[in-house]
Amino acid sequence: MNIARQFLPRGQMTIEPSPADHAISLVQVRDFFARQWRLIAIITAFSIILGVCYIIVAPNRYTAQADMIIDTKRVTWTQSELSSENRNVEDASVESEIETTKSEKVALAVIDRLKLTEDPEFIGYGKSLSRRLFTIFRSGDHSDADLSQDELTRRALAEFKSNLRVTRLGRSYIEQIAYTSLDPQKAATIANAIADAYVDDQLKAKYEATHRASVWLEQRIGELRQQASDAYKAVQDFKSANNIIIGTDGKLASEVELDQLGTALAKARADTTQAQAKFERISHVLQQHADPKANVDIPDPVVTDALSNPVITKLRQQFLDDQKQESEWSARYGADHQAARNLRSEMEALQRAIWDEISRIAESYRSELQIARSQEHSIDARMTDVFQKSGTTRQAQVRLRELETAATTYRGIYETFLSRFTQSVQQQSFPSTEARLVTVASPPRGRSSPKVSLTLALAMVCGIGLGTLAALARERMNRQIHTRSQIEDLLSVNCLAVLPEVQQLSHAQKIGLRKRQHDTGAFERIHNAAPFSSTAEAMRHIKVAIDLHPTGAKIIGMVSALPGEGKTTVAASFAAFIARGGARTLLIDGDLRNPSMTRSLGYSDAPGLLNAVADKVDAKNFIVTEPKFKFDFLPASTRIRPSNSADILISSTVKGLLKEAAETYDYVIVDLPPILPIVDVKASSHLFDAFVLVVEWGSTSTDEILKAVQTSSVLSERLLGTVLNKADEVAMRRFEGYSDRRYNYYSDEKIPTSA
Repeated sequence: MNIARQFLPRGQMTIEPSPADHAISLVQVRDFFARQWRLIAIITAFSIILGVCYIIVAPNRYTAQADMIIDTKRVTWTQSELSSENRNVEDASVESEIETTKSEKVALAVIDRLKLTEDPEFIGYGKSLSRRLFTIFRSGDHSDADLSQDELTRRALAEFKSNLRVTRLGRSYIEQIAYTSLDPQKAATIANAIADAYVDDQLKAKYEATHRASVWLEQRIGELRQQASDAYKAVQDFKSANNIIIGTDGKLASEVELDQLGTALAKARADTTQAQAKFERISHVLQQHADPKANVDIPDPVVTDALSNPVITKLRQQFLDDQKQESEWSARYGADHQAARNLRSEMEALQRAIWDEISRIAESYRSELQIARSQEHSIDARMTDVFQKSGTTRQAQVRLRELETAATTYRGIYETFLSRFTQSVQQQSFPSTEARLVTVASPPRGRSSPKVSLTLALAMVCGIGLGTLAALARERMNRQIHTRSQIEDLLSVNCLAVLPEVQQLSHAQKIGLRKRQHDTGAFERIHNAAPFSSTAEAMRHIKVAIDLHPTGAKIIGMVSALPGEGKTTVAASFAAFIARGGARTLLIDGDLRNPSMTRSLGYSDAPGLLNAVADKVDAKNFIVTEPKFKFDFLPASTRIRPSNSADILISSTVKGLLKEAAETYDYVIVDLPPILPIVDVKASSHLFDAFVLVVEWGSTSTDEILKAVQTSSVLSERLLGTVLNKADEVAMRRFEGYSDRRYNYYSDEKIPTSA
């Protein structure tokens, strides 16, 4: 079964399961097949039907076989002469010949010889099952006449290779050629043609041996020529890699480069000195401008060549024009005139622009100085590197002499081998190859496929396998509770009891009962159960669990996750059971939204808990003693459906009632509303000493149970245990071997049996 996850109340220790707990026993396997045998049987039957349909639809195919022995001679060439020798065929060689027999070259030869490109079985749609299906779904305007010769050959080749099988007989030199066709005579003809095509291919290879040997010798001479050329090239590459260049005057290139670098270094140093002088000059002008004691409004144009910049010249001319105009206006209108002040502001802006341009020029001089210095350092480093490599080059000349000697040696070997080539080419021999057909293929008498017994057996095995997988998936997707261990593993609390379904109801009856949310007859049937039956023993389990509670729980809340799970019936039945034993018992109908217990016991018109809270009257005045079942009962009014039922349950009247009842009665059983639809249980959970969760067997999902218990932390902490209600004893035997047989020893109650 698929249990969503494990729920642990607060403060409870977790115990890691041992590997043995997860082991699947034979009993579990037996129970699994007992539960799912119908699904497995249906899928197996469907698979067998498909197999029968395949046997009926699939065309008969025939396989012809021909045996051929392969050649055992090979050509070897040692040194400068050719010779033939016989040697044993290795497994790899035999497999190579088998692959040669299946090769495309042999297949095309057979197709061309037998004109298979004109055979409908190879290029048409034939009688095979796959071709029939392809004919159904192919385009209606496409025909074989539209195919080119190459496409027809490709199609025939694909069909040919799909029906060909070449295998080795044991560890012998004989290979078996088997070909399958719709026509037995055609299968035999093609099998023999394959052997003949292979023999022809080997004969052609024999006549080409001389040509291949000549080509190989020429290639070998070419390789030696290439080696001599590579040796000479290595000499030249070594010279290039080590920069070994000798001029016409016998002087190394590195020495010539040193002379050139010396000249370039002198020029770079001169450029660096000039750039540094220009930068220092303009830096001096900027320092004068920064000195507050120096009266430098605009730079002197003769300070540096850089001040001849067209931008500075234009700004300077505009400054002088504004200065002249400002003097005239100040003399004419006064120095404080607005126009004179505007001109002075413009002059100040021009001064700032001039000095900004000078600063930009200074940065360009700085960049030129850095470039000159970098070039000087680069030439200096290059000169040092060339000087060091010049000494290395002299040492590399020793290696150069060795390479030149090797090149001369390879050249001598090539000339010697070339002189011997004219002699060795006259000694060519032609090794004989042998491959012959030892068993000629004959038309088969019986069909090779479809095989009825194998197909049906395979269909049955596949059906059982698929059925088992489907059954496993069905089990894993089932999220309902069917065993005690499932609910105990889910909530980590004991399953106090399992109450069997008292009567097998139809589907329509169960839907009707769920809509009414009560069953008036179920309480009577449980109450009238035999004293030694499993139902009575289940009630004793609940009572013992309450009596053994460490805090002495008296106020017990009967809850369920959803409506219709039978908590009202269980609460009333349990109250009647313990009252029959002489215990002082108070049963309270706390489901104010749907007081089904009040209706079941016949107190629909009697005042109850709602009246006590609304009229602020002592609730003890509305407690009635049930004469038949011997317990006291506090009904809930059925005439009103309060929307604030949670506020009523946590009112001071209800609190006082429960406190007094705990002192007066031995057991106080409260039938609470379902947890998930209504918030009443979460709001009033702190008023109860313990809770008993009623779960409908095979109906409520694990997610709903977990969500209900996790609704309130008080509920999860005070959860005493669970009760599996409405259990199907027949089905439950298939899950965990549950049985009422143990109680039959003390009772005459009949045990339901499976069909």
